[in-house]
Amino acid sequence: MNTQLAGTGALLRLALRRDRVMAPVWILVVAMLVLSLPGSLESVYGTAAERERLLATMTANGSLRALYGPVFGDSIGALTAWRGGVFAGLLAGVMSLVIVVRHTREEEESGRQELLSAAMVGRRAPLTAALLAALTANAAAALLVTAGLAGRGAAGALALGLGIGATGMLFAALAAIAAQLTESARLAKGLTGAFIGAAFVLRAAGDAGAPDGGSALTWISPLGWLEHVRAFAAERWWVLALFAAASAAQLVAAYALAARRDVGMSFLPARPGPARGRLGSAGALAWRLQRGALLGWSLGFLAAGVVFGGMTDGATELVGDNARTREIIERMGGQAGQGVLADAFLATMAGMLAMVAALYIVSAVLRLSAEESGQRAEPLLANAVGRLRWAGGHLAVAFGGSALILLLAGLGLGIGHGEDIGGAVAATLGQLPAVWVIGALAALLHGAAPRFAVAAWAVAGAALALGWVGPALNLPQAVLDLSPFAHLPKLPGGQDPSWAPFVALTALAAALLAAALTALRRRDLAA
Repeated sequence: MNTQLAGTGALLRLALRRDRVMAPVWILVVAMLVLSLPGSLESVYGTAAERERLLATMTANGSLRALYGPVFGDSIGALTAWRGGVFAGLLAGVMSLVIVVRHTREEEESGRQELLSAAMVGRRAPLTAALLAALTANAAAALLVTAGLAGRGAAGALALGLGIGATGMLFAALAAIAAQLTESARLAKGLTGAFIGAAFVLRAAGDAGAPDGGSALTWISPLGWLEHVRAFAAERWWVLALFAAASAAQLVAAYALAARRDVGMSFLPARPGPARGRLGSAGALAWRLQRGALLGWSLGFLAAGVVFGGMTDGATELVGDNARTREIIERMGGQAGQGVLADAFLATMAGMLAMVAALYIVSAVLRLSAEESGQRAEPLLANAVGRLRWAGGHLAVAFGGSALILLLAGLGLGIGHGEDIGGAVAATLGQLPAVWVIGALAALLHGAAPRFAVAAWAVAGAALALGWVGPALNLPQAVLDLSPFAHLPKLPGGQDPSWAPFVALTALAAALLAAALTALRRRDLAA
């Protein structure tokens, strides 16, 4: 046996055990994003004439092609691949980067990897185990997609499943490189996430300008490769070889980098001090630590708002007289009976951006867990800094930052749509109490049960899944009400909203925060 890989099996079992909750949630979200579509698409585009009209509309509608990509066939399977393939690949990439970074750079940052390396663990075993864990998760998602769509055509189902899994593994290999280059898990995730975002932007720009998806920009992006697998539309199996070649090249680079550095070291070390500016308070330190991530989220939400706002007229044209599509959009946008489809679409986009903002606030709040588990909080708290001041600084950035990115998203929606910027801002900020509730739940988990703080991601993911696919599946209102977003009026609307849900959710968030800080004061710091 290669001594470089000694202990890989044990580390893989450990990784799978640690991910026994997180990974299944991610796998189900990726799979259900795709498997929830055929039924709703069949009810919306049930006739050949309606599907032909959709293809003609998409060919002429560059803004919607930028979001979903071109349509390559008029079967329900082909429409499923068009509507959900790129987004499922995007989520698979995010799942993969979380898994790989968690079991590589996070282990080194916490010091656990150094302890493991002192035993019978080969030099390449940790990275290999992390990649195998990501492979297991992507294979499971691919298997669920393939099995769920097999009735629509075995070849197309297999092509789509393999394409989604291959996309996830390509970004897993990219995350493995980032884990070698950077000195912290946060930077590794940020770098990989930036590449995933760039891949989506390149694909969107290419598809917006080329109805057949043949733009060079589309072919540069791995997400563009996924749509060019053309599942259920004369499959191009050779495109999967591009994923294999790119992943293999990245894995070679990751292993080469891993062999040339010590445990805990990186090729892009932090800038040496002294730090510029004043760090005279816990809040100033929290701002210094989180400002880079907040800037990235802010720019992304502003750009997304402009894009989605510009799609409003195109979405209205696509829906046309299709009653089922109108019903779904009106249900997501809270405009049933109003007949204002543009407002319903804007409300839908505002709600979706708010649900994504929940991911930001969870990430920002859980920076407390990272500081504590990395043993950086203990020296700080040993001085004249109390726990409430320390936690309050990070919570202020998290909750204030979520308000900022939603404000910018609203500005973007108004600018992109070209009408009623104030109404668009009100629509996004109106979702803020629900975002704060999820952030407060994350803070409570950190304060009361730090070992389970990672479950906050599952809470945010569940809210996103309910808001994304729940209305399309026509889920019972009792199920939709499990998300705090379901209790808020959707703006812009034709009626004046009641203030009661805003006040109630804000009060709930405040109560959860109070409980979180109380629990944090009473427990020991995590070892």
